[in-house]
Amino acid sequence: MIHAVYPGSFDPLHNGHLDIIRRASRIYDRLTVAVLHNPLKDRYLFDIDERVAIVNEVVKNLRGVEVDSFHGLLADYMRDIEATVIVKGLRAISDFEVELQMAHLNRQLNAELETTFIMTATRWSYVSSTRVKEIARFGANVSKLVPAATERRLRACFADPEQG
Repeated sequence: MIHAVYPGSFDPLHNGHLDIIRRASRIYDRLTVAVLHNPLKDRYLFDIDERVAIVNEVVKNLRGVEVDSFHGLLADYMRDIEATVIVKGLRAISDFEVELQMAHLNRQLNAELETTFIMTATRWSYVSSTRVKEIARFGANVSKLVPAATERRLRACFADPEQG
């Protein structure tokens, strides 16, 4: 049985992420979507509990998919949960350059790890969490870019002037 992990901050989860989750869940026996809290990142729109809740809501009907959160090194987290494959989504060559370096570093930290890259479907290749937040902040419709659970929370977030 192969246990894979799809790590990310998912702030917020968008359809490009969901595309990778669905496709990876068909490849691996067990897939953990691991929501990262990165203390080096200045500010998250949603706290870690809310990001986990959004992902849980969206993937609840996908077989073999679970959601967890972690902080610290991915290589250590993978060892702790006995997972051996990292799943990374790629939109462009620039993503590959960064992710290749991370794959080598993770392998150096934990020799049991393999990293697989899944190309995001062309229809989602331009979508990023940063762009989704920018668009939503200005009140534009993001329903074609994100799952309904994300859209609801974005609307609520930007309706509150304290959040935006």
